[in-house]
Amino acid sequence: MTMTDPDKRAATGTLVGLALGDALGFPTEFNDVPSILAKFGPWREMRLPTPAIVTDDTQMTLALGRAIRTAMDRGALMPERLERPLREEFVNWYRSPENNRAPGRTCLVACDLLKDDRRPWQDASQPGSKGCGANMRVAPVGIVPNLSDEQRAGAAQLQAALTHGHPTALAASDLTAHAVRLLAQGAEPTGLIGLLRSYAYENRSRYHERWLGDLWTRGQDPTPEHFITRGWDECLAVLDRLQDAVRTVSPETDPCLATGAGWIAEEALATGLLCFLLFVDEPLTALRRAACTSGDSDSIACLTGAFAGAYLGAKAWPDEWAGRVEYQGELLALGALWDA
Repeated sequence: MTMTDPDKRAATGTLVGLALGDALGFPTEFNDVPSILAKFGPWREMRLPTPAIVTDDTQMTLALGRAIRTAMDRGALMPERLERPLREEFVNWYRSPENNRAPGRTCLVACDLLKDDRRPWQDASQPGSKGCGANMRVAPVGIVPNLSDEQRAGAAQLQAALTHGHPTALAASDLTAHAVRLLAQGAEPTGLIGLLRSYAYENRSRYHERWLGDLWTRGQDPTPEHFITRGWDECLAVLDRLQDAVRTVSPETDPCLATGAGWIAEEALATGLLCFLLFVDEPLTALRRAACTSGDSDSIACLTGAFAGAYLGAKAWPDEWAGRVEYQGELLALGALWDA
């Protein structure tokens, strides 16, 4: 099954799932599991809030989606074609009155610096940060059709690097987009971790200089290859933890205990994937499990929703939920564009 399958509508499923997870996890973020259960009742019965308000995770996903659309309206996706609209979209988000959903400090600091057009984006990037803001928003890169492997990897890493300059942020974003793409194309979830490990090994020492420029010099690394290898090795380590967790974790325990709280990029990827893999054919249960976690619940749940929506398509989400989520019109418009 491919991304262009009109019945599956993987792009729509991905974007709507991401926003639903975000909305479900927004009220539970910064709470431990006992507090969540006391407030919302049994986790398997969690209801989508009314109204279904999302966070900066969905807002920045849409900003990235608009930037990609703008860039590709002008021709093939290339770094110089994507960087300008991406920068503009991120700065517009930063200035928006709707940017009031507890955004991460790294995104705020970097976007404030990006306002200065004369400043190379690499000077705005925060090289010490590998927060999950790098990959909570990357899903559009995985569902845009007709990109080469190099375009997809480069775009995933560039969009992360504009704010989060740590090599693990870049690698985790690349892996997240790759996971979305594999699932949208119908890859079997049982083999997904192996496919991601293979991808990480293949790209372990590949620095995308055309997309990243001299970003690597902001670290303390002797070479660009040394810089990016650090990021891939941290992702490979968390994939090992994920492999063990899929075999051993009870669905009734907090997934963050196995693969991390999700405040950092590689853990958000792993814990979002764990919730999806525990409930491959039960997408709402997967979202509820992701939202009832002790860590960065909205980001974990938005990634879980993206994975489930990519794999199952738009039909994964009941109309009663999908019809109520904030920014529904824009999510559906981008999804329809890329499903077509």
